[in-house]
Amino acid sequence: MNADGRIMVNILQQGVWDMPFESMPLAAGYLKSTAYADARIAARTDIKICNYRGAVTLPVMAADLFKDNMPDILACSVLGWNYRAFGTLAETYKQLNPDGWVIFGGTHVANQADRVFGMFPEVDVIVNGEGELIFRDLLTAYLDGRSRHGLEEIAGISFRGVSGDTVTTPERERISDLDIIPSPMLTGAIELTDADGRFRYDVALMESNRGCPYRCSFCYWGGATGQRVRAFSRERLRAELELLAKLNVHTIALCDANFGLLPIDEEFVDDLIQIREQYGYPKALESSWAKNKSKVFYSIVRKMKQAGLRSSFTLALQTLNDTALREMNRKNMKVNAWEDLVAWLSEEGLECYAELLWGAPGETIESFFEGYDRLARKVSRIAVYPLLMLPNTAYSEKKAEYGIVSIRGDTDDFEYVLSHNTMTFEENERMQRFLFWARLMAEYMVFRHIWVPALRLAGLTQSQILRDFESWIEKSDDARAVPLLTAQALAAADQQAYGPALGYLYGNDDARELLRQWWAESVSPTLPADVAPVLDEIFRYDLLTLPIYHKDGERQEAQPLPLVEVEGEKYHLRADVELYYPIPEIVAELRADRDPDLSPVPVRVDLYYKTGFENFAETTNHEEIVYFMGMTRDQVTAVKTAATAVEGAEPDLAPTEPNRLLPLIRDHGGCS
Repeated sequence: MNADGRIMVNILQQGVWDMPFESMPLAAGYLKSTAYADARIAARTDIKICNYRGAVTLPVMAADLFKDNMPDILACSVLGWNYRAFGTLAETYKQLNPDGWVIFGGTHVANQADRVFGMFPEVDVIVNGEGELIFRDLLTAYLDGRSRHGLEEIAGISFRGVSGDTVTTPERERISDLDIIPSPMLTGAIELTDADGRFRYDVALMESNRGCPYRCSFCYWGGATGQRVRAFSRERLRAELELLAKLNVHTIALCDANFGLLPIDEEFVDDLIQIREQYGYPKALESSWAKNKSKVFYSIVRKMKQAGLRSSFTLALQTLNDTALREMNRKNMKVNAWEDLVAWLSEEGLECYAELLWGAPGETIESFFEGYDRLARKVSRIAVYPLLMLPNTAYSEKKAEYGIVSIRGDTDDFEYVLSHNTMTFEENERMQRFLFWARLMAEYMVFRHIWVPALRLAGLTQSQILRDFESWIEKSDDARAVPLLTAQALAAADQQAYGPALGYLYGNDDARELLRQWWAESVSPTLPADVAPVLDEIFRYDLLTLPIYHKDGERQEAQPLPLVEVEGEKYHLRADVELYYPIPEIVAELRADRDPDLSPVPVRVDLYYKTGFENFAETTNHEEIVYFMGMTRDQVTAVKTAATAVEGAEPDLAPTEPNRLLPLIRDHGGCS
C-alpha cells in the first residue's frame, strides 16, 4: 500500500530479446486500462507496468520491483521465455510480502494450473483466458477483502483452495465487444514517449482483431484458435493510428493472426494510408498475414504498394510435405497454393520470405530437403525454426500418439522436440546443425544474391550449398571458425546464440576471409568452367553488399566510408566499385527466370548502405536487416519510393537513425 492508502499493483512483462529499445507492453496496457475504467479501482489502486528487456537479470528486476514500495499484487504476463524467471520472482516476492497476491496469466500458463502450482507454490491465481475482465474482477475481490483461497465466483481462473488443492472455475466467455477494453494508448495507460517526447518503443504494437478460424496442431494463438474473429471498431483503431502518426511512429506491428482475411482489414489499411498522407507516418506495416489469401489480401497489397507502405510478406507454409500437413491440420488450407502467390508478388515488384518448421510429425529429412529446395527455387529467404511443443496444442495433447520425446530448454520453458515416429535422435541432431547454417546464411541474408544464380547456372540447390559450408567448416581447424562453431553448438538450446554469430559475420574481416576461403576451396572448383567466373563475382558481390556494422565504436572499414544523404536518409557510400560483370543486372535477369548475357563486361557501381545497422545487427530481426544491405542508387530510389509516398514529408527518422536512437536507450526498462 502506498503513502496515500492506495493498493499497489505491479504488472510485470519481459521481452525475449536484448534490444536497445523496450518492447511496447500492449497486453499489460490492456489490463491497466480496463481496470482503471472501474471508478472504484481507479480511486483505490496504483497500477504500474513494469516492462523489461530480455537481457535484464533477476537481481536487477527484483531490486527495481521491491526496493521501494512493496506491491500488494504482482501480476505477471507469462510466456515460455520468462516462465522460470517470473516463478523465481514470485518466490522472492512472497519472502517479502507473504500476504501479497501473485497472479500469472498468458498462453504458457493458461489451463496449466497443476503444473504451475507444483513448480511455483508461491503463485496464487492462474488466468485461463482473456485477462482484461478477469484482472478487473480479481482487483475488485482484493478490495472487497476476499481471500485468495476463495475466488469461486470469478469465472476463468484456477487458484489454490484453503486446503491447497487446485480449484478451477467455469470457463469464461470470450469478450464479444472488444471496444469495452479501453485503448491503453488513448487513455494513457501505456506511456508512449520518453522525457524528450519521442516514441519510446521499437515498434508500435496494435491489435485490430482477435481470434483465428484455424486449428493448426502447433499453435495456441492467444488461446483463440478455431474461433470467430472479433474486431475492434474502425473509429477506435483510426484514433490510435492518428495518435501514433503524430508521434512519428515508423512501424505498426499488428498482433492479428490473419491480417488481410476480412473486409475490415482493408478499411484499416485505407485509414492508415489516409493518416500517412496527412502526417507522413507510419511508414511500414508488419503483421502475420492471412494464411488463405482472399481478394481482400490482394487488394490490400496493391493499395500498400501504390501508397509506398512497406511490409514483409510472409509465406507461413511450415512444411510442403502432405503427410506432415495433414497431421498439422493444414492439408486443405489454400496456403499450399503458394507458387502462384510468389509469382504474383514478383510481378508486383514485392519480395516475400517463407517460414518452415523442422520436426513436425510426418516429416522426414528427405521430405524436408525436398520441400526446402522446392521453396528456395522461388523464395531464397527461408526462415526455418525447430518445432516447439507449446501448452494447449494438439501436438502436446497427442504426444504419446506421435511418439514425441522432448526436453525443456535450459533458459526457457519450451519443450524442444528430440524425436518422434518419423524422426530419430540422430536425424534431429543432424538437422539442428543444418538449421543453424540455414538461418544464419539464408534467413539473415549473409548470402542473398548467389542462391538463384547458383541453381540456374550450376544446378546447385540452396540446401546443397549450405550443407557444403556446414561440412567444410566442421572439418576446419582454422581459429577464425571458432566463433561460428561455438554459436552453432549453443543454438539448438539457446536462440540468443545467433546474435553473436551474426555480429561476427557482419562486422569482422576474419569472418569474411573465412567465407572467401570456403568458396575458393570447396565450391568454386566444382562449378562448370563457363559459369564459374560469373558465380565467383556474384559471391564477391554478396560480401560487398553486407551492411556496414560499427560495433562498440570500432569501424569495419579500414578507411571510413563517407556519409551522404538520399531523400532525407543517411547512407554510407562505397563509391566506384569495380565489378568484372554487370552483376546487379545479371542477378535481376536470373531472378526473373530469363537468360542473361554472361559476357565479362566490367562496370563500376556506387553502393549505398543505410546507417544505424549496429542497432539491429545482433537482434535477429531479418525484416529490418534487409533494408541495410548495400544497394545501387537505383535500388535505393526504389526502396525510398516504396517507403515514402508523401511529397515534401519530413525526413524519415526511423528508429535505425543514431540521432533518434541515442536519447531513447534505457538501462533496462522499468516500472511506469
